[in-house]
Amino acid sequence: AWVHGDPRKVIYPTDSYGQFCGQKDTLNQNKTILFYFNILKCASPLVLINLQCPTTQLCVSKCPDRFATYIDVQASYRYKPDQWNYFKQFCKPGFNNPRKSVVQVLRDEDCPSMIIPSRPFLKRCFPDFSTKNGVLTVANQTTFRDGRGKTRNVTDLREAANGINNVLDARSVGMKIFEDYAISWYWILIGLFIAMVVSLLFLVLLRFTAGFLFWIFIFGVIGIIGYGIWHCYWEYDHLKGIPGSDLTVYDIGFQTDFRVYLQLRQTWLAFMIILCAVEVIIILMLIFLRNRIRIAIALLKEGSRAIGYIMSTLFYPIVTFILIAICISYWAVTAVFLATSGEPVYKVMASQTLCKYANLTCDPETFNKTNVTKLCPGAQCTFAFYGGESLYHKYIFIFQLANAFVFLWLVNFAIALGQCTLAGAFASYYWASRKPADIPLWPLFSSFGRAIRYHTGSLAFGALILAIVQLIRVILEYLDHKLKGTQNSFTRFLLCCLKCCFWCLEKFLKFINRNAYIMIAIYGKNFCTSAKEAFFLLMRNVVRVAVLDKVTDFLLFLGKILVAGGVGVLAFFFFTQRIPVFAQEAPTLNYYWVPLLTVIIGSYLVAHGFFSVYAMCVDTLFLCFCEDLERNDGSTAKPYFMSASLHRILGKKELSPKKA
Repeated sequence: AWVHGDPRKVIYPTDSYGQFCGQKDTLNQNKTILFYFNILKCASPLVLINLQCPTTQLCVSKCPDRFATYIDVQASYRYKPDQWNYFKQFCKPGFNNPRKSVVQVLRDEDCPSMIIPSRPFLKRCFPDFSTKNGVLTVANQTTFRDGRGKTRNVTDLREAANGINNVLDARSVGMKIFEDYAISWYWILIGLFIAMVVSLLFLVLLRFTAGFLFWIFIFGVIGIIGYGIWHCYWEYDHLKGIPGSDLTVYDIGFQTDFRVYLQLRQTWLAFMIILCAVEVIIILMLIFLRNRIRIAIALLKEGSRAIGYIMSTLFYPIVTFILIAICISYWAVTAVFLATSGEPVYKVMASQTLCKYANLTCDPETFNKTNVTKLCPGAQCTFAFYGGESLYHKYIFIFQLANAFVFLWLVNFAIALGQCTLAGAFASYYWASRKPADIPLWPLFSSFGRAIRYHTGSLAFGALILAIVQLIRVILEYLDHKLKGTQNSFTRFLLCCLKCCFWCLEKFLKFINRNAYIMIAIYGKNFCTSAKEAFFLLMRNVVRVAVLDKVTDFLLFLGKILVAGGVGVLAFFFFTQRIPVFAQEAPTLNYYWVPLLTVIIGSYLVAHGFFSVYAMCVDTLFLCFCEDLERNDGSTAKPYFMSASLHRILGKKELSPKKA
């Protein structure tokens, strides 16, 4: 890619001769904008930007700022030379022959038949459209002469105008958004800093409030469902004796107005039975899983305590972010070089619609020696796009897939490195006999060094397996996009099943990899051995795994919503100037939702970064806890390494050695 690619093809627009506009040390150095001879031939901005419009295109230093036609300029060039000098800058380079007949000039496209007021956007000249009293105008005019003897209405440009106006409106909105960011950026940073502080406080307070928050939520759910049961019974009893309320759902059939079903006693009875069943299931689960829920909450508290002793782990996500940013940059740059590695392709552009050579490839160096210009007067060999027919160019799509695969592999490796590093740091906390006295010095740095020195191959192998599955999912999504218009139901069904299966496989592999990296950090074994031992260890504690997973997910989700929602509400009141103390400090914005959404999304990402460390901590402590139970029995010879709180929860029965 780096040998054949040329990013200038993306940065600079290309004229009909395959030359870049604005490129340094060329004739077009000061001509940075692309001008279209007849923009009426271009259907929409997408054609102008991505494809090639069937009209001559030149690099110019500035866009036209007035209406003019070649016929008028040629007729008056003797006594109005200024008009000719202005108009000829939009003609082909070197053309300065106003005595040439108009028919020949327009046939050979030496000059445009007309110029219209335009303004540059995306380095291309677009008509300067505006709306006046609901009427589409160009430079406050509704009509213009096309230089071919006709007076045309601006609405003739409607196909191009509709798309261009949307693009220009988007540009206007984009400028306003940029202004809002320029005014409020430091307030956004303050909001994100507040989110960071609140996230830290939430993690610290989880040591004391994890159990309280969980039980409050559980009893709240039980109370809400209980109220639902009472309300269903009240509705069921209230409808007693009302005509038609004793009909069944089967009697009235299907109704589009679902409020009809709420007039039946049978509906409320069904709701009440369902809610009662859910209530009983929740209560029974709490009764039979109460000890495992207590263990899960104790592990959450222990995780908060571990982070308190190894605070540096909270900032490790910054390292992962930097590594992933490097991976994204490498992928993006390589993808751009690949996409721009084609050779210039020239095609015949004919003014006559019946020319049989139109749109055929041509060679600009030998084009004038062929008989194409004789058979199709006015035909030109102009630049069309970048491509090629060589073996390299045919397989560019395969190279893009390979680039995407490398990207997925590197990103998964960066994530794996972070997980293994954090797992090693938190494992050193758990297996310390006396906490925190026996925790090694610089546990995070030591764990990172071990992961790089000893476990790089294992981490790369785990990332490779996951990257292969993710690449298959990318290919399936591509095929689904390509086959979206097909009418073959079986193909769509098969593709949907494959997408679902590989989605499940990716989730399973992420779960296995995560726990395999923890075992690698603890024991230093290879990936396959660690994955097998982690899997069977988790299967022997499957109920504990399920309970801990759900309790952790709930508390961390609650924390993310609390941080993002709290900071978002504060930002809303600030940016809408509803806080009297800071009313004078709040910036005046075009769209207050721009910094508001940025603060909310940024706060959620900040909270997610901190809480991902916490989740890794809890998972590591849980695997260590399960290993501790299987390797030790609490005796003097084999004491437990778990904390006193976990020791108390297990009780005497679980402290005795387990027999197979």
